[in-house]
Amino acid sequence: MSNPASTLPDAARYVLTNATLPAIAVDGFAGTAGSEGLIHADLVIADGKIEAVLPAGTAPGDLPAADLDQGMVWPCFADMHTHLDKGHIWDRRPNPTGDFTGALDAVRNDREARWSADDVRTRMEFSLKTAYAHGTSLIRTHLDSLPPQHRISFEVFSEIRDAWKDRIALQAVALFPLDMITDDAYFHDLTDVIAGHGGLLGGVTYLMPDLETRLDLLFRTASDRSLDIDLHVDETQDQEVLTLKTIAEAKIRNGYQGAVTVGHCCSLARQNDDLAKATIDVVAKAGLSVVSLPMCNMYLQDRTTGRTPRYRGVTLFHELAAAGVATAISSDNTRDPFYAYGDLDPVEVFREGVRILHLDHPLDEAARVVTRTPADILGRADRGRIAAGLPADLVLFTARRWSEFLSRPQADRIVMRNGKGIDRSLPDYRDLDPLMKD
Repeated sequence: MSNPASTLPDAARYVLTNATLPAIAVDGFAGTAGSEGLIHADLVIADGKIEAVLPAGTAPGDLPAADLDQGMVWPCFADMHTHLDKGHIWDRRPNPTGDFTGALDAVRNDREARWSADDVRTRMEFSLKTAYAHGTSLIRTHLDSLPPQHRISFEVFSEIRDAWKDRIALQAVALFPLDMITDDAYFHDLTDVIAGHGGLLGGVTYLMPDLETRLDLLFRTASDRSLDIDLHVDETQDQEVLTLKTIAEAKIRNGYQGAVTVGHCCSLARQNDDLAKATIDVVAKAGLSVVSLPMCNMYLQDRTTGRTPRYRGVTLFHELAAAGVATAISSDNTRDPFYAYGDLDPVEVFREGVRILHLDHPLDEAARVVTRTPADILGRADRGRIAAGLPADLVLFTARRWSEFLSRPQADRIVMRNGKGIDRSLPDYRDLDPLMKD
């Protein structure tokens, strides 16, 4: 059967009838409950916005309508941890070992040799075309910020953010090793660049004798410059590495009032129950948000040639959420040495995240991890949800129930922006061929 909404009404005001919505992503409407957090509704669309969410079967009968035949409708997605600057370099700089060290070496070599403004811009644009076609409306990207790359990439990012503002809202985080924070000239220049381009202060934490001192400087600087923080944390299976608790304590100690996000936190899952609980408690007290990157970390973590991986590479997602910590999942890397695959498709991320993190049984609130929660973490409560008054930025699926949704890639989805279906043609990898030549 073809998609019942394959032809949306060509009208300023129309109805999507007989829809199935994930209740966790809907505001201001309870609806008739189905199974596992799904509700049934009619959506009135007017002048590019959601005019009303109504009980199924109650929409005005005199309006043009598309009967969704119980197909799911989601809000457009929020992908809150990506690396658009690294994307799509695999063909020219693969990681033959597939491990973390190999990825670091390959990216460093490629960055130093190839990351001109034109190169970064072309690959970023390709990634955004892909994400847009899949139904994403909000992205945060980390940008490698070792000198002089920070000035190149942030300038390109600002240009692209302006060009894409009506399609995808973009945020950028400066990514650098925390041991460079004591290089006064570099760090001052970096924070000037971040502030000048409306970015966030990031960094990679790892065990070092003066970690607390460096974190204090990070938090003080963020406060002084009114910058939010987004850190790469404990991306390892090494049980001895646990900087997450130190970060949370530093936020509290410094009285920092901005938003702090921590990504990965893989080694938390390697701790004993008492230490894990103590860490989660202070993370909750500090008000940190945590994003897990299930596909990339499954690929990268616990990889040893000739040995089957023992660990999934993800954080203690359920325990963090139960403690009241805002938790989400995201794409992370795309076709680069840190992850050879991916397509910036949140449906794929969600589908694999459900499997890897056991977000199912029940699935009542699972949809939040790629919709409302990451949007809220990114300070965009106008994204990642369905509600009267919001733009009709929606993704329509033929799948009616969770088993149908999670069993196929949903390649026939319809993406609506401002009430109109978009062209979902994906960019051709051949478009990148000129960048792959020596």
